[in-house]
Amino acid sequence: MNGSPVSYSLREIVDLYGGELVGDPQIRVSRVGTLENAGEGSIAFLANPRYLRQLSDTKAAAVIVAPASREGTRAARIVHDNPYLYFARVSALLRPAPRARPGVHPSAIVAGDAQVDPSAEIGAQSCIAAGVRVGGGTIVGPGSRLAENVHIGRDCLLHAGVTMYSDCTLGDRVIVHSGVVIGADGFGIAFDEDHWVKVPQIGRVRVGDDVEIGANTTIDRGAIDDTVIEEGVKLDNQIQIAHNVRIGAHTAIAACTGIAGSVQIGRYCRIGGAVGIAGHVNICDRVEISGHTSITKSIDQPGVYSGVYPFEPNRQWRRNAAQVRHLAEIARRVSALEGELAELTRSRS
Repeated sequence: MNGSPVSYSLREIVDLYGGELVGDPQIRVSRVGTLENAGEGSIAFLANPRYLRQLSDTKAAAVIVAPASREGTRAARIVHDNPYLYFARVSALLRPAPRARPGVHPSAIVAGDAQVDPSAEIGAQSCIAAGVRVGGGTIVGPGSRLAENVHIGRDCLLHAGVTMYSDCTLGDRVIVHSGVVIGADGFGIAFDEDHWVKVPQIGRVRVGDDVEIGANTTIDRGAIDDTVIEEGVKLDNQIQIAHNVRIGAHTAIAACTGIAGSVQIGRYCRIGGAVGIAGHVNICDRVEISGHTSITKSIDQPGVYSGVYPFEPNRQWRRNAAQVRHLAEIARRVSALEGELAELTRSRS
């Protein structure tokens, strides 16, 4: 990561992002830290009341707190309704994204008809195939592979060892971490008596603006139509996205989630870690799914959904699952019967 250290006064930070400043406005911070381990020149934050004791003992030069914790420390502080969001902005300010160092490394291989903007950076031992377009200010990290006709927008950051298969596209300001594979074949196979026949995967992967894709996440190309990741989506590490999936804008998905083929996920959804989503399921906008939940049917109402069920032989599981869906109704009926029984007992005594 290139770039030199930066520092800002608390006054400069408040002028940028607002909030109430309590304490010396000339205090300068150059890095972020935790309440427990921050020291001179560091700024920390408190968003969870569980750590209130650490707030009173912190050695941080300044802290970001909610109004309810305003008097919880003698340190200089910025008071804001959303300390975690404020901290995220300050952290990005103190550690700005690396800027491209224009040029192509001598060990990189770039096809003669590839179009690499002069302000882009192509890292060592990267391979840029025919028909590729790389936008201005974009960084292609060492050892990355861009296959034929890949198109990448402006100001993207591809860390080392990213692979993009042919015809896939990234929008502007996309961050792709190491080990990501975009555009591998979807798992399309048809059974023919005693063997499997591969179904050619001829769609693409299209990634919108301001998306971040975590390390070792894989996004399969569409079987016929494209796999689409809309703008502002945030994907954690080690997520599997199968062919023809569409993920709506500004949805966030945590690590180790597996999404089967042809799933449609709405906008502004939040999906926890290790969630499994069965194929051809539709999930509407603004759905939150708790970690380790298995989604086997469509969700058409916003809200929070959870569920973990132990495995068992499939026939027995299907029978029990049908009963589980009616547990609330059964509980009400049992409660009513208990009330009737109690009334009958009293009438006979």
